[in-house]
Amino acid sequence: MTYPVLIDAYHLFSDLYAVSNVPTVVWVDENDTIVRPNAGEFGSDTFSELTGISCIDHMNQVKAWVKEEELPEDASHTVEDFNIDEIKARLHFRIAADTRSEYHFKKAEELAPLDFTIVRASMPMRGGNPFGEEFFDLYERYQNAGSPYHGIPRRTARLGKND
Repeated sequence: MTYPVLIDAYHLFSDLYAVSNVPTVVWVDENDTIVRPNAGEFGSDTFSELTGISCIDHMNQVKAWVKEEELPEDASHTVEDFNIDEIKARLHFRIAADTRSEYHFKKAEELAPLDFTIVRASMPMRGGNPFGEEFFDLYERYQNAGSPYHGIPRRTARLGKND
C-alpha cells in the first residue's frame, strides 16, 4: 500500500467515532479533516466470495473524490453515538483485553453481541479463530439481524444485486 492505514490496536479511534465493525473506511483529507465518516466499505475484493460485496462502487467514489474533489451525497451522514450498553461493552472489552478475564469478555459480548470490534477481536484472545467457525456464526447472526452498523449504510454492489 502506498497510503496511510490506521491500525487501532487499543480501539481508541473506534470508541471515539463509533466504529463497530470491520472493514470500515473513513475519508480524511490532506488537512486531517474527516470528509466522509465511517462506512462499512471494502478496499479490495479479497472477501467478495464470502460477503458477496464488490468494492467497485466504493473505489469509483474514491476516484471521483481524488480526481474531481467530488464527495458522495452520504459524506454529510451523521453517525449515531454508541448507546449505553455499547459503551459498557467497550469498557468490559478493554478490561478483558488487558486482563484476559473471561467474565469481562462475556459481559462485553452480552452487551454488544454483534459488534465485530468486540466479539471478533476477542476470538484470538480467548483461543478462538477469527476466521474460523466462530466468525462464520457471528457473521450469520449479524446478517440475520439486518447487518446493523454505526456509520453510513452500505450501498455498494453485491454480486448480482444491491442492498
